[in-house]
Amino acid sequence: MKNIKQLITIVTVLFLAYSCDQGIDGITEVEPGIDASAPAVKIISPTEGTKIKVPQAITSVTIEIEVTDDIEVANVQVLIDDVNIGQFNDFKDYRRVLIKDLVYDKVTDGTHVLTVNATDIEGKTTVSTVTFEKEPAYTPLFAGEVLYMPFDGDYVDLVGLKAATKVGTPTFAGQSVIGANAYKGAENAYLTYPTAGLLGTEFTAAFWYKVNASPDRAGILVIGDNADDRNQGFRLFREGSGASQTIKLNVGTGNGESWNDGGVLDVAAGEWVHIAFAISATQSTVFFNGVEMRTASLSAPIDWTGCENMTIGAGGETFSYWDHLSDRSPMDELRVFNKALTAADIQNMINVTNPYTGKYDGEMFYLPFNGDNKNLFTGQEATIVGTPGFAGEGVSGSEAYAGAVDSYLTFPTDGLTTEDFSASFWYKVNAAPDRAGILVMGPPDTERPEYPTVQNLRTNGFRFFREGSPTNQIFKLNVGNGTADTWIDGGAAASLDPATAGWQHIAFTISGTKAIVYIDGVQVATADITGVDWTGCDILSIGSGAPRFSEWGHKSDASFIDELRLFNKALSPEEVLTIRNDN
Repeated sequence: MKNIKQLITIVTVLFLAYSCDQGIDGITEVEPGIDASAPAVKIISPTEGTKIKVPQAITSVTIEIEVTDDIEVANVQVLIDDVNIGQFNDFKDYRRVLIKDLVYDKVTDGTHVLTVNATDIEGKTTVSTVTFEKEPAYTPLFAGEVLYMPFDGDYVDLVGLKAATKVGTPTFAGQSVIGANAYKGAENAYLTYPTAGLLGTEFTAAFWYKVNASPDRAGILVIGDNADDRNQGFRLFREGSGASQTIKLNVGTGNGESWNDGGVLDVAAGEWVHIAFAISATQSTVFFNGVEMRTASLSAPIDWTGCENMTIGAGGETFSYWDHLSDRSPMDELRVFNKALTAADIQNMINVTNPYTGKYDGEMFYLPFNGDNKNLFTGQEATIVGTPGFAGEGVSGSEAYAGAVDSYLTFPTDGLTTEDFSASFWYKVNAAPDRAGILVMGPPDTERPEYPTVQNLRTNGFRFFREGSPTNQIFKLNVGNGTADTWIDGGAAASLDPATAGWQHIAFTISGTKAIVYIDGVQVATADITGVDWTGCDILSIGSGAPRFSEWGHKSDASFIDELRLFNKALSPEEVLTIRNDN
């Protein structure tokens, strides 16, 4: 009996020892008395660059921190703007300390610094900081704006002051067009938001988008009633291949639907593209980067019956068939409007929220001519003389400038009269008339008896023009150095046959020692100069020699011009070719 009791005791001890060993976390063996490193500090929330956007003048921030050490954490101190808001030294686990739900409720407008000081038992200290900001309450920037989600670390609509509901585990992109972050979808994950206050006879949504072609199709933005038909609300989605994705829009009109095949995105480009769609009572329009891509007619206004929620980043409950499921593409700056925006409205929104700063080194002026004559650097519209128009085609975008008789554009030259200077543009020559001014920055010729009707003072600025015959147009540049002028004339090398030339890239450069003309990336004319003098050159003329270069009939040009850029440097041949090849 005694032996049996001893056996039972031994088995019980072994069982308890095994059970205890299996029921606790493994402990890394550390040599006694040796502290290898200082504590590691991870600030989980708020993240670097977080922007808090609420209407209250004073609000709160919730802080979450993880501190780990190879031996033992002795103390954790939390400060905001160098003010101590928490001191911690009693932990359940001394090697991994998790501080959650620490709330600081005195956050005012402005930038703030969260500092964490963590010390181990041997006095080694680690200091970690993040900067966050409380912005003043958001006021809608544009007429009709009813929702704005910047996705800067949260999913809050700053107009309605409500957070979207998460389905699954959507994330953030770690990149953005504007602000600190952008939305990024994940498998079986998306956002929903109630439509109350968002819907009317007209509707527009706009956002920045960086397409991820995996999976090969997905929902992007959906407001629907049910999964049985598409007769209510709308569905914006994409589908295609790993090389290209088509953005499409479907709109429900109550008893039917309308399809708009939108436009195609180049996946390999890996670029952020501004996407917008506008729905009026009679049509839907899809825009890329402010340019109209396609319009579709509606048989009746959009029907919102039963459309209670908007799905962001997936087809959601009402449009998950055809595999338009969750989208893994980053999305930034989502705005919704209760009106149908025009191309001009959308371009203005882009210019206001994401001002153009130049694509190329030295760029200082850019006219894309996509339905307007606006310099994207300043937002300034050209002064229109006569009745110039648009070509109905373009090298980039949907339109190009089209000249007309006695018509041209002018801009003030403020900021453009730099020591070195270059111009780059695409050009489709029309040989009627047989000569014309193209770009001119010259002084007024006030001493001429026929002034202002006839002018031709060439001692300052430049004149870029063409002349020749219906089969041979020669491009020439004239540059004034203050006392004299120099001709840059390449003759036959600088000529085009209008019947066969089509769109050609034209560029010219002016430095302190040389002026060069390029056609289609190839140097066609050059001359030594002693710089350019800008005295009296207060206007830039586009599409004509008028009013400062008219004596020899170099007046309005009926040719097409697209993608006009000016530079504060003399472009190199390699840079000219790069700009040419980009289009």
